[in-house]
Amino acid sequence: MKKKTTIYDIAKELNVTVSTVSRALSGFSAISDSTREAVFEAAKRLNYSPNRLASALKSGRTYIIGVIVPSVQAHFFASIIHSIEEGLKDSGYRIILYQSNESAASEINGVKTLLEAQVDGIMASLSLETENVDHFNEVIKQNKPLILFDRVHEKLKVPTITLDDYKAGYMATQHLIDKGYKRIAYVTTVHQIAIFNDRLKGYKAALADNGLTLDEENIIFGGLSIKDGRFGAGKLMRSNNKPDAIIAGDDFTALGIIKKLKEINETPPEIGVIGFANEAFSAYITPNLSTIDQHPNQIGAECAKLFLSMVQQSSPYQNITHVVIDPSLVERQSTDISR
Repeated sequence: MKKKTTIYDIAKELNVTVSTVSRALSGFSAISDSTREAVFEAAKRLNYSPNRLASALKSGRTYIIGVIVPSVQAHFFASIIHSIEEGLKDSGYRIILYQSNESAASEINGVKTLLEAQVDGIMASLSLETENVDHFNEVIKQNKPLILFDRVHEKLKVPTITLDDYKAGYMATQHLIDKGYKRIAYVTTVHQIAIFNDRLKGYKAALADNGLTLDEENIIFGGLSIKDGRFGAGKLMRSNNKPDAIIAGDDFTALGIIKKLKEINETPPEIGVIGFANEAFSAYITPNLSTIDQHPNQIGAECAKLFLSMVQQSSPYQNITHVVIDPSLVERQSTDISR
């Protein structure tokens, strides 16, 4: 069995001290660029692979970050995870993924599990059920970086990366108004999550700014799923004041709305439908779905960038940053009433 290359072999190869090799490989700033380059070239030539366990014991870091998401089935969250990994790949950090499956109890267990795994920090998007966020306080108490993205909570004074959700709700509504729709309904979640509340506020503001009447009966609170979309659409189309357009809390809900409308021969865009997230399927259903792009790749990239900044500070919460991403409209057939 071939002996594994160590930093002692690299030091011998270059006729330098072991401490010089160690400092060069760990990015110590006092090492010259020429020495660092020589060390890395020798390490590559000798097929050196660092002992992560030994490095972790010495530095107190595992170079592992825990990422908690409601679900990886949604393209939105999968894209965020991919961009986080891309943003971290040159830094030596890896991620452990934990799905809460929209359960507060599972999210609590996820935080506990990740901390027991000695992660260097946690990035999280809250579940729909999460109201009490005390379980995240242990991350802060251990002075480890905690970043919340997309779904956040004002009680946690930590860095965040979010969409301008008020603007997103306003944009979706204004698009429908500009297309000529006037009785615009909304199907959203009953859970009091900030992003959904902000979108609803944007919807109401757009109606008011355009002199359109807000009908509270046309706001349906439930879940976010294809099933909930079907239920919401059915309830709305049975009412005395049927809408001529429906905003869905996300693209899965919008898909359910479209399915129900087609069943009762009210095929969009006769009844306009718009969602949120620009899920992968949205461009391929019939009619294809207008939606608000939440730019998950930007969110993921900002998460990675923010984490790397936090670990360079003496305290990760020395400077608390709040990054807000602008939404954009993706117009497709489901709101193209002119076609």
